Amino acid sequence: MTTLSLRLALNRPGFGLSAALDLPAQGVSVIWGASGSGKTSLLRCVAGLERAQGHVQLGDEIWQNDATGHFIPVWQRRLGYVFQEASLFEHLDVQGNLDYGWRRLPAVQRASAQRARDEAVEVLGIGHLLGRHTGRLSGGERQRVALARALAVQPRLLLLDEPLAALDAQRKQEVLPWLEKLREHLKVPMLYVTHSAEEVARLADTLVVLDQGQIQATGPVQEVLASVQTPISLGDDVGALVHAQMAERDADWGLCRLNLPGGDLWVADSGADLGARVRLRILARDVSITLERAQCTSIQNHLACVIHSMAPEASGQQVLLRLDAQGTTVLARVTARAVHRLQLQPGLAVWAQIKAVSLIR
Repeated sequence: MTTLSLRLALNRPGFGLSAALDLPAQGVSVIWGASGSGKTSLLRCVAGLERAQGHVQLGDEIWQNDATGHFIPVWQRRLGYVFQEASLFEHLDVQGNLDYGWRRLPAVQRASAQRARDEAVEVLGIGHLLGRHTGRLSGGERQRVALARALAVQPRLLLLDEPLAALDAQRKQEVLPWLEKLREHLKVPMLYVTHSAEEVARLADTLVVLDQGQIQATGPVQEVLASVQTPISLGDDVGALVHAQMAERDADWGLCRLNLPGGDLWVADSGADLGARVRLRILARDVSITLERAQCTSIQNHLACVIHSMAPEASGQQVLLRLDAQGTTVLARVTARAVHRLQLQPGLAVWAQIKAVSLIR
């Protein structure tokens, strides 16, 4: 499998970045961390906008190798870059913005790049905007145009630096489905920076957790989020990602039944086709524990589980449990008092009561 290999070190007064990563050059690799953790600095070093010490290689293309003095400048790297602000050319219409980078490609690349540009226009749904001046675009439309412009040069890697951070909540919800569609339909690998747990849940295939310039964890998003150690920094957003299949629709109550290893869950009907694969997000705060299956309760979703592992949180008042439901991982946050009273420990069979499920797609 083609990989993006990074061995980078950056030292500034009061801040240091150290990254040794081998990421799959497919899907979406999300770099997650709080403000000031070094996410944007890492992205800029990958692009060549900022010079770190080390090595950067995408597949068979070596962009930087300090051992041999090799460094490809940013304008010669086959990448697209989308910033927090769309940064469109205000004197050009949408078509002019898309053509800007394309016209600067070597002639031998333009035909295939034009096909990539046209595909991006279709996938991002901006065909009706091509003749519109950029000043008449909404914030969400501007970011979709910026995405299409970055893809118009047929990059081997797409870098996205918190592309939704400058949008209000409504515009974020407008753009997120287009990013999901882009992820599914185009085969350009993406390196995506965010501090939003929702964007991690909806977009990530691979997750890199960055804190104060240091890599804390990396791996498939389900595995990283299922750890009882790493995701504690997410606070109330700690939770597990679960893949399931649409199995049944109950039109009378507006619900659908999702089948997953370990049981079934009833959730609000999203309109997905029967048989479709969907991604769920189950927050640890929405899961409670019983030793026997509860009867006469308003909570409708119950999974038989075994406690896999436990970790006390920093306050000492709460404990994060990793539960195994026949191959499906669920996290639960309970009080230390509950752990003591129920004598919870790894290996114990319990029931997970799931109060809420977020159907992502």
